[in-house]
Amino acid sequence: MNIFWHELRSNRTSLLIWSASLALLVILFLNLYPSFTKDIDASQKILANLPLALREALGISLGNFFTIFGFYSYLFTFVTLAGGIQAMNLGAGIISKENSGKTADFLLAKPVGRSMVVTQKLLAALTMLVVTNIIFAITAFATATSVSTKGFDTMTFLLITA
Repeated sequence: MNIFWHELRSNRTSLLIWSASLALLVILFLNLYPSFTKDIDASQKILANLPLALREALGISLGNFFTIFGFYSYLFTFVTLAGGIQAMNLGAGIISKENSGKTADFLLAKPVGRSMVVTQKLLAALTMLVVTNIIFAITAFATATSVSTKGFDTMTFLLITA
């Protein structure tokens, strides 16, 4: 378990930066929601002028874009991309840093098997991703609750977030 805790400690700044960035992203974009719903007709006209292929590529459906769930779903595509980048950075960096830092020989000389080293490192990466997702979900829910013009179903919101 020492490897697990060491990885969590060594990557905590990365965890904090990613969590804060995703939280600020969702706060920023969800705070734009009231301005879109203030004048739905004008916003629909602007979005209707976009080519259909572009709207489909961006995931914009004029029927549900002006609901909190539609707006959040649009935002969530970008959050998913950012989360994938974070996961890729963690997955690649957590193993390769031992090789680039010339500490792989030292680590593998310990009385711990290679599979245990990799398992603990991957569990640490998974833990960091789960923590980031929890922070994001709490921030998104709190922000959506504050900016929603109508009440919304909490379970649906959490299912979109999950």
